[in-house]
Amino acid sequence: MKKQLLIVILVLIVSNSWAQKKDLLGFKIDKTITEAIKQYSFLKTNVPLGLYPKTYHSDNDKLETSTSSWWCSGFYPGTLIYLNEASNSQIFTSDIKSILNDLKKEQYNKSTHDLGFMMYCSFGNAIRLNANTEYENVLMNSAKSLASRYNDTVKCIRSWDSASWNKAGEDDLVVIIDNMMNLEMLFWATKQSGDSLYYNVAVNHADKTLKNHFRNDYSSFHEVIYDEKTGKVKAQITNQGAADNSSWARGQAWGLYGYTVMYRETKDVKYLKHAQRIANYILNHSNLPKDKIPYWDFNAPNIPNALRDSSAAAIIASALLELSEYSNKKTKKHYFNEAKTILDNLLTPEYISEMGKNGGFLLKHGVGNMPKKTEIDTPLSYGDYYLIEAMIRYKNQLNQL
Repeated sequence: MKKQLLIVILVLIVSNSWAQKKDLLGFKIDKTITEAIKQYSFLKTNVPLGLYPKTYHSDNDKLETSTSSWWCSGFYPGTLIYLNEASNSQIFTSDIKSILNDLKKEQYNKSTHDLGFMMYCSFGNAIRLNANTEYENVLMNSAKSLASRYNDTVKCIRSWDSASWNKAGEDDLVVIIDNMMNLEMLFWATKQSGDSLYYNVAVNHADKTLKNHFRNDYSSFHEVIYDEKTGKVKAQITNQGAADNSSWARGQAWGLYGYTVMYRETKDVKYLKHAQRIANYILNHSNLPKDKIPYWDFNAPNIPNALRDSSAAAIIASALLELSEYSNKKTKKHYFNEAKTILDNLLTPEYISEMGKNGGFLLKHGVGNMPKKTEIDTPLSYGDYYLIEAMIRYKNQLNQL
């Protein structure tokens, strides 16, 4: 009860600061953070230690979970860490410690390229807020495991191992655009250890992805298949999109976010320009709705009746807010305002769950994998994570104005 009262008081104090700035979105963010704390307090009562929430099926009122080896496992503790940060409280601290203690075994998992999602969204955020030697060791081992998947002929980190996931043969090397999101942990590893190997792997991977994943209009394929013996491109396809030549919305979001991080970590202007070009492709697309919440694919066959993907919107908003910090005055304002529009529309009853519903998740109407008919029009753990990250970024930037 005391913790809940403290949170209410903090929200009232912060809300007053938004009143002084005359920023209505700030009020909505504070309200949503309070609701998110309630939602995740409910959610965690239904998630036993050792399991991680993935999504919720409203048709049978069933929460779907995974073990720590699933690519989304880092989003749950990462979201709890963000909620502690956003509320300036320790309400989830004991839960976070328990979950990280379970998740840490994945530091030695060399079978996945998603260790950045799994370990940096969790342990990376924990370290960002509070230095911890044990967690730093976990992250270093995670970076080593991720780097072990690097192929020096292709100059990329291998994504999927199983050919059954895609159209590749057993001797091919698959790279998906999502992998750009796992590079941030490698930059941290070089800064932490002084070993440039991790930095070089990240840069090589980003450069090869920039060359082969993007079309002339700066939209992205989802998947590129390489001959791992020669490094030559064998196919460019879109596994989770509407068609190989379509623009899968979350794939565009991963690219935008990933190249924004690349500029932050290297200060190489080519990455900044590329991120801006991706942003402009997204924001100027004729099929982007007026509310800026994209359809699950920009070329979905039944637009305007196609499903939206709230998770892609949240990722795009968060990326645009960071990208705005690196852009000139005019472009900065444009990206900031576009992110603000996305957030303003996400933080409405259309997309934010009623308390105690949606399985305990915050954001509604995400689309996981439409071609495989999994996680369709449903909450997604990463949708919540990037929405809360975007809200924190917005508040931090507004406080700097």
